[in-house]
Amino acid sequence: MSQEKNTQDVFTAESALLFFKDNFKAPNQVMGDLVANLAIDHIAPNIVFDERLTQTIQDNTVNNISTTKGMVQKGELIVAKNDVIDEEIYQKLESYKATYDAQTKTIGSRALVYLGQVILVGFIVAILMSFLFLFRKDIFADNRQLSLILIVTTGMLLALTWAIKMEIPSLYYIPFCVVPIIIRILFDTRLALYLHMLVILIAGFFVANSFEFVFYQVTAGMVAIFSIKNFVKRERFLVSALFILLAYFVSFIGIALLREGSFREIEWLNFIPFVFSVLLSLLAYPLIYLFERIFGITSDVALIELTNTNNKLLRELAFKAPGTFQHSLQVANLAEAAIFKIGGNSVLVRAGALYHDIGKVDNPQYFIENQNTAVSPHDKLPYEQSAQIIIQHVHKGIEILRKNQIPEAIIDFIRTHHGNTRVDYFYQSFLKNTPEKFVDENIFRYPGPIPFSKETGVLMLADSVEAASRSLKNPDAQNINDIVERIINYKLEQNQLDDCDLTLKDIETIKLIFKTMLMSIYHVRIDYQQIL
Repeated sequence: MSQEKNTQDVFTAESALLFFKDNFKAPNQVMGDLVANLAIDHIAPNIVFDERLTQTIQDNTVNNISTTKGMVQKGELIVAKNDVIDEEIYQKLESYKATYDAQTKTIGSRALVYLGQVILVGFIVAILMSFLFLFRKDIFADNRQLSLILIVTTGMLLALTWAIKMEIPSLYYIPFCVVPIIIRILFDTRLALYLHMLVILIAGFFVANSFEFVFYQVTAGMVAIFSIKNFVKRERFLVSALFILLAYFVSFIGIALLREGSFREIEWLNFIPFVFSVLLSLLAYPLIYLFERIFGITSDVALIELTNTNNKLLRELAFKAPGTFQHSLQVANLAEAAIFKIGGNSVLVRAGALYHDIGKVDNPQYFIENQNTAVSPHDKLPYEQSAQIIIQHVHKGIEILRKNQIPEAIIDFIRTHHGNTRVDYFYQSFLKNTPEKFVDENIFRYPGPIPFSKETGVLMLADSVEAASRSLKNPDAQNINDIVERIINYKLEQNQLDDCDLTLKDIETIKLIFKTMLMSIYHVRIDYQQIL
């Protein structure tokens, strides 16, 4: 038999002896002292303290103590909307939060955790580099453009990291749509969508409800890219912001109904972070201007500014070389119409056309479109010198544009609009009038290079066709048809279009557009049967 008793109810050897002396009744003093001495010799503890067993029992007792209060069964409702939160419910919610945080936090070595993050980010960057190498080699080979892409991507991820450390109420305050907007305007749609997806995939590792977060941001980013497909007016930026807000709103309504199943249960205040995110996305506009200036990348917005005929350089061209200015306007119209039809950057080709002859402001009187008299200054010059003056307008144009910090994309049109063709008028005149002299053909040849894009190729054709059409004494349908065919076929024979992406189908389309527009310019009734 075993019993549990409190130690206060059990005698020690001393207390047992005192109790015995107080309660033992002896007949005399001698007998009492004798029995007391016998008690002292024979009283011994019959309960022994076992330190090891006691410690084991203590440890087991402590380990069996529950660290939580109460119990929540699977599927049990902890708290309903509009319920009063008492102490018990509050403790359950705190316990649930602690459990959730423990599951989402990483455990183990912090160094290995960082290593895992580095591996994931490095893998994403490797995928990006592979994409650029395979599909956008022009960007992969350009350190400036590559640096811009990495800066934009890294900047957004740093903003996310900062927001997590600052523990802002919602990560939806971060304007993730800034990335696709900037990349779309400075580069193209495909790269913008691809880069946005990579950024969101990385961000998804650091936010709760990852699927919901990815859905919000991917859909909003896609809408942002589509809404600025034709970004030719600045107000389009505000329209894009409204479309992004609408995309967030539709996603918010859908997800809220999926969760609550009722419009009345939707927490509309939770939509406020999305509004702030859209407002912050407007920061993309000054960032685009900053990146343009730093990295030398030209957006459509900058090109539109350059096509303004009140621009200082164009006003100077119109004043000093009015014939060249009118020629440039006509070339711009022809080239823009052609590139719009076959596919390409119509804003870029128009800007390039307006500036392609800017070098003629230096010696405008040496170019036939600016001569008002029958006497030409070339009549007093050797053919070689005249050819060099004509060729010089290419070098002078490049110098003027670089001095005025005009983008290299425009300068490319100056360099390529004559390719490496000869100044045939003076070359043939030299051969005819001085057959006995040795001729160095390079003196009469433009430095090149030949066009290397659709836009530069179309400009070369538009420039030559427009200039040649001005020499027609009788610009009827047949003559216009013949001169367009002759000029473009000559460029093909001279291999001037070998490096650009124009197909034979594109060239036939360009011919038709040039013929139609030139007939309209010269008020010729169009005979489509004859053109075709």
